[in-house]
Amino acid sequence: MADSSARPERRIEDYALIGNARTAALVANDGAIEWFCAPSFDSESCFAAMLGDANNGRWSIAPRDPVRRVKRRYIPGTLVLETVFETDSGSVSLTDFMPHPDDGTVEITRIVRGIAGSVRMGFDVTFRFDYGRVVPWVRRRDGTITAIAGPNGVVLRTPVQLVGHDKTTTGEFTVDAHATTCSVLSWFPSHRPPPPPRDCERQLEATLSWWREWSGRCKADGEWHEVVQRSAITLKALTNCETGGLVAAPTTSLPERIGGERNWDYRYCWLRDATFTLYALLVTGFPEEAAAWRQWLIRAVAGEPSKLQIMYGLRGERRLEEFEVPWLAGFGGSRPVRIGNAAHAQRQLDVYGEVMDMLHNAREYGLESDDDAWRIQSELLAFLETTWSVSDSGLWEERGPERPFTFSRMMTWVAFDRGVKSVERFGLRGPADRWRVIRDEIHKQICARGYDSGRNTFVQFYGGQPLDASLLLAPQIGFLPIDDQRIVGTIEAVQRELMRDGFVQRYSTRQSPDGLSPGEGVFLACSFWLADDLSLLGRQQEARALFERVLSTRNDVGLLAEEYDPAAKRLLGNFPQAFSHVGVINTARNLTRAAGPAQMRGEQQRS
Repeated sequence: MADSSARPERRIEDYALIGNARTAALVANDGAIEWFCAPSFDSESCFAAMLGDANNGRWSIAPRDPVRRVKRRYIPGTLVLETVFETDSGSVSLTDFMPHPDDGTVEITRIVRGIAGSVRMGFDVTFRFDYGRVVPWVRRRDGTITAIAGPNGVVLRTPVQLVGHDKTTTGEFTVDAHATTCSVLSWFPSHRPPPPPRDCERQLEATLSWWREWSGRCKADGEWHEVVQRSAITLKALTNCETGGLVAAPTTSLPERIGGERNWDYRYCWLRDATFTLYALLVTGFPEEAAAWRQWLIRAVAGEPSKLQIMYGLRGERRLEEFEVPWLAGFGGSRPVRIGNAAHAQRQLDVYGEVMDMLHNAREYGLESDDDAWRIQSELLAFLETTWSVSDSGLWEERGPERPFTFSRMMTWVAFDRGVKSVERFGLRGPADRWRVIRDEIHKQICARGYDSGRNTFVQFYGGQPLDASLLLAPQIGFLPIDDQRIVGTIEAVQRELMRDGFVQRYSTRQSPDGLSPGEGVFLACSFWLADDLSLLGRQQEARALFERVLSTRNDVGLLAEEYDPAAKRLLGNFPQAFSHVGVINTARNLTRAAGPAQMRGEQQRS
């Protein structure tokens, strides 16, 4: 029998996503599910081999004999994954998906179909709860296997004959042409009975129909239709269908540098993503999802403005305490593995502007008005009147000293600007005259202290020299027009000082010999922002070339991580990353429409 713990060296791009808009699983290109949290994105994991080894939990279905070729794809318009294995004796397909039952059951369904010849398949499943630490109590009865530990229970139903071996359940089966073998794993609360069995083929058809109906509403025409649709499907998969919250990624601790320590938990909702996500959902034809995202934001930020956080849990939770998991070796040896995110306690003033901008733009787009939204906005501005000038940690969440970050100040300008415009355009009540004075004061201060006249560029923080790619957003938020020479100079400075192998780094750092920051790869969203600015300047050829270059970093099923290492040509950071896929949608729209999100956002705020 083959060693069920054997596992090849992984790259982040080796994984594909399946999900049910409540949680998700990552499937490697050799048929192993190595990350799965249930019942929610932020729950404890059942499979965590991605961050350790096979003994930390995984479920593998793959040929026992050597594989000559692997080809995989998503069935068009869906999140149903199909992997085809070719061996000397034949070929089989493995179809992986998570159904969307009305009762909220969390299941993974895996269907093996014979294509040609006869293939000997291996079936190996190792259950480990609590991020790979807890070995559950496993029972076999009437063709089912049940694993229970603490609050978690899973039931596995499969026709494959399985035996226990060294705390792993294993088996083999042979698949001939046209034969089918279906296996279903269901999570359930351990104090309740397992969910009843379901018909695999019916579940497959229902899941295909669900995704096709949803993705069929996607308004994406032109040459990047499939690219945009795939990113929209990915965003839907990362959205909790019950709360409307969008997680930044379904994973934790995938490293910004292989072997490094910059490993963070991204299974939470960042306010900073608010406006970009709103535009991405609206321009692709999903107003219901956009409205749900707005309502999530309103519920999450309700309360004292001084207690506003940069991120929240899926249900609006505020306690996201961070701790390390020492029993997991980390992806590629990248330690520590972290659960929770201590950055939730940082002061980042730009999020006030993001909240104000998102709620204002929701009105501009005609989403049904919400009285609570304006009450919250008024409270936020009242608090910001006395705090806009304090230092903060900045949008990149550096765990160092607070500074007067230029982009943070720009977003406080946005906050007051949107407050003024809400009064002017929608007749809402508020001290617009006082807000105008503050808005103008902030603008004047930024232009005086955040701008380096000698280099003709805005800088990362007042009085500093480093550049910051976030300043590329200045024309898109309406701070200055795209043809203002200070904006043009900033774009040129970013191209001159932050470009690495054709991509944009997020800020100036001490460089390593390969040209990359010693702590991370290039941040993909920043390259989208530069493409947007180039498009606004009318430099379409450059913008399109940059956009296509970023698209080329997607893996074989069209997914993007947070970062990319151009030297090693591999993805880095948590995966798939919602912010990267938001960038795909918005930049594609900017390049194919006369009035894309970048132009609309900038021009309507300057008008």
